[in-house]
This record gives sequence, C-alpha cells and structure tokens, in this order.
Amino acid sequence: MSRPDESLVRIEGPWTHRSVHAGGTRFHIVEAGKGPLVLLLHGFPQFWWSWRNQLVSLPAAGYRAVAVDLRGYGASDKPPRGYDLPTLAGDAAGLVRALGETGAIVVGHDWGGLLAWTMSVLDPKTVLRLVPVSAPHPRRLRSALLGDRSGQLRASLYALGFQLPFLPERRLTANEGALVGRLLDEWSGPNWPEEEVAKTYRDVFRIPTVSHCALEYHRWFARSQLRPDGLRYARTMRKEIGTPTLQMHGALDRHALPRTAQGSSRYVAAPYRWRLIEGAGHFPHEERPEEFDAELIGWLSDPEPDR
Repeated sequence: MSRPDESLVRIEGPWTHRSVHAGGTRFHIVEAGKGPLVLLLHGFPQFWWSWRNQLVSLPAAGYRAVAVDLRGYGASDKPPRGYDLPTLAGDAAGLVRALGETGAIVVGHDWGGLLAWTMSVLDPKTVLRLVPVSAPHPRRLRSALLGDRSGQLRASLYALGFQLPFLPERRLTANEGALVGRLLDEWSGPNWPEEEVAKTYRDVFRIPTVSHCALEYHRWFARSQLRPDGLRYARTMRKEIGTPTLQMHGALDRHALPRTAQGSSRYVAAPYRWRLIEGAGHFPHEERPEEFDAELIGWLSDPEPDR
C-alpha cells in the first residue's frame, strides 16, 4: 500500500493554505480572518487541522487566525534536527515576524503548549497573550514526572517506549496508523474522536518521516533531563512570565493530568486564569469546541483579564 503524501494536509475550508519561511525552515500555514494575530500551535500526534473549529470562530470574532504545521509535521519541512523546545520556540517567534507582526496571541496545545510556554520566556515580546491547552508549564511537568510516580509518571510511561530507535516509528505507522487512533481514543473523553477524524490523523501521521520527527520531540525532552542543554533549559524556565495567561485543560485528561497543570500558575507573574473544560479529555478544543471557544474569545475580549 502506498504511503500518504503531503497533499493530504491541504484540506479545504474557509481558510487559505500557503508556505512561510522562518529561520531557514519552510512552514505550511493555514490562515483565516483579519485582525490581531492568533498563532495556533498543535500537539502530538496531530497537525494544523486540530484547530479547524477555531479557524472559523476566531475570524468571526475579529481575529486573524493562523494554524501551522510544526517542524517535522504535515507539509512543513522535516529537518534531521531542531526538535528541542528552545529551537521550536524560535520557530514560532520567527513565524510571528514572518507573518508581518511583532507579537501575537499564542495558543498552544500539548507540545504546542510546551513551546508556547518556552516562547514566552525566551522571546517574551512576541507573546502578547499566552494560552496553553492541555500543557503544564515545562518545569511543572518535570517535577511531576519525578515526584508524582503513581500519577503523572504512570500517565507518561508510553513515552518510555518512544526512546527506542526505529521500532516506535514502525509501530505508529503500522496497520494504517492504528496506534495513533488508539492514543487519540485513550487520551480523550467519551464519544471522541469520530471515525473520520481519527482516520484523518492516522493518514497524515503516515506521511514519510513525520513519525520520526514527532518522536524526536519526546526523545529530546526525556534524554535532555540530565544533560547540560536540558539543565540549562530548566534553569532558564524558572523566569517568571509577564504575559497574561489563560490556561485551559480537559477535566478528564488522562495524558497530562489536571493536577499537574494546575501547579503552573506559580511561574506566571501576570494576570492568570485557569479554566477546566468539563467532559473533555486531552483535546478540549476539538472535543468541546463551543465551550472552549467561548472561554477563549471571552478572555481575549477582556482588556484587563483578572486572576
């Protein structure tokens, strides 16, 4: 059976597709609307399409929504290296500037959320407001993995298998991406994903080299914990964030536990708001889009978001 190609990611809708270069890397972006820029960063094992609902609701509310395939995913470039969070945060900051803006509202889910947290520390002027979704602060995640062995560590054991060479890539793409579908199902709340949604993610994840690039994110995070680069990163992330922050999380998330994410507020010195989306698992922006969008747009419309 032939492998899918990048044309699969060019799904039609009320948006436009194009490529943008930032820092020597070509990124596939999807954009809609006019107004303040909202940069949408997806997680694992997905691609820009995870923001399809927000690419409709945000333009309707007066925003310019841009969803990107992260480095290594979808139709973006898939270089052999650069899957550490500082480099990924640099990608996102470069995209903001390549899109003609000095700053953006940054909404990131899962790995996109981790790099959004990182971006707000390493290049804070490019983050006007920060919205991590299903993404604890990286230091909070690190401490929970070390200290919450029966909780967050157990929920993250799947990633240990990702540290092996070659085999995880084959497992994720075997049987038409069946494991990708199983992860989506295990990490979500009830009644999601629908069969066609799961098939879309399974097919796109089988684009050549996507599985390897996606696993490199996990490999860097795990292997860097005791390396000089990882220790430098952890020290840097101690810096308090001065950007207004809305942190959203699914109440039923079994992948990034809500109690892990809730401890993230200690790293935010600016106005901070926590919102738990009831009935949703790890993908609240897809599982409960109406509730998610109401929280997001309501917070964005508040000129002085409270704590």
